[in-house]
Amino acid sequence: MTAGVETARPAGSSRISAIKNVGIVGIALGALAFWIALPPVTTRTVAAPLAVGVAALACGIAAIARGHGRVGWGAVASGLVGMLGGAFATRAATIHLEDVITWSTLVSLALVFATPLTFAAIGGMFSERSGVVNIGLEGMMLMGAFFAAWGADRTGSWVGGLAIGMVAGALLALIHAIFSIHLRADQIVSGTAVILLAWGVTGFLYNDIYGDAGTPGNLPSIPEFDLGWLGSIPPATLGNFLEETFGQTSLMTLLALALVVVSYVVMFKTPLGLRIRSCGEHPRAADTVGISVYGVRYASVVTSGALAALGGVYLSIGFNHSFTEKMTAGMGFIALAALIFGNWRPFGALAAALLFGFARALEPQLQNVESWANYSELFAALPYLVTLVAVAGVIGRTLPPAAIGRPYVKQ
Repeated sequence: MTAGVETARPAGSSRISAIKNVGIVGIALGALAFWIALPPVTTRTVAAPLAVGVAALACGIAAIARGHGRVGWGAVASGLVGMLGGAFATRAATIHLEDVITWSTLVSLALVFATPLTFAAIGGMFSERSGVVNIGLEGMMLMGAFFAAWGADRTGSWVGGLAIGMVAGALLALIHAIFSIHLRADQIVSGTAVILLAWGVTGFLYNDIYGDAGTPGNLPSIPEFDLGWLGSIPPATLGNFLEETFGQTSLMTLLALALVVVSYVVMFKTPLGLRIRSCGEHPRAADTVGISVYGVRYASVVTSGALAALGGVYLSIGFNHSFTEKMTAGMGFIALAALIFGNWRPFGALAAALLFGFARALEPQLQNVESWANYSELFAALPYLVTLVAVAGVIGRTLPPAAIGRPYVKQ
């Protein structure tokens, strides 16, 4: 193109962008409708959240009418949730709201619960971007959790536990890779078998090694960073919030956040990432240009297992400081949902993990209200309910790798 000549923008592109922005504003208004009824604002009249929620609905309908269905329906859903949540919040006693909504605690707990989900979701991304479904993330997390505790106990070091846990998760993933890639078994069945194998192996070894006594109470733990200096950031209100939220942050949480950035660069900005994605989108074309589809898929699945195991490592020697049977409690499946909800992209998976982590963080906060204590089991189901709603909402709207789940046969 001739130097100095600007590329003409497509006709109507600015108008399309403006309409999409209307939908985004609608999503924000829906969140605002709920937020204004929560501490520290605590609007006590239902008219305010209803008015803001109606504005969100209007923005969503406008976006849908002009062809932006995804963001439009998001604004509609946000408006409805905002109105419903705001209406309930205005009917609740202010003291109860203050017991439940402590933002520093909620954000801190959301990060804690999102950390293992992030590791597993990013691990799942590597496997599924290469074309192999990895429903076995739950089992790989569990193997990582047990062998991290065992390794830390045997070596006397959390570093040893972390390394052994990653190796255990990678070996379990290798079994899944052999059946899925070389033997061309159904990948859903293979992933399910991997989970059952992890349950059996960890359960047997745990009872055989530790018995009724359980893991030692003095297991080496992954260190936390003291970020108390955040409290000195002005203004004082912001500094206090940052100190209360991030004052004690686990090394694993920082690693999870760093992993999101690194995985994005690797997957979307390097030749290696292009090879992985090509094997998941069009393996025949990748093979034609000399890429070893089998080699890339094996490496991706094993990497997936090692990263998912880090989520289990965090649970056993980073958070609970012990191991119990089936302690992952479905987190691998929630991580898989976060991966789908995030459209197989690192930052999307992190956002989804934070959403599910926030839902999990609400559970203990809701139990702070004495009159709600009888509903503790119902509150425990909240993260799984959010998972179901989130996945149901994105079915048909996400774009998985084209060749995912399809065994490749070299010609």
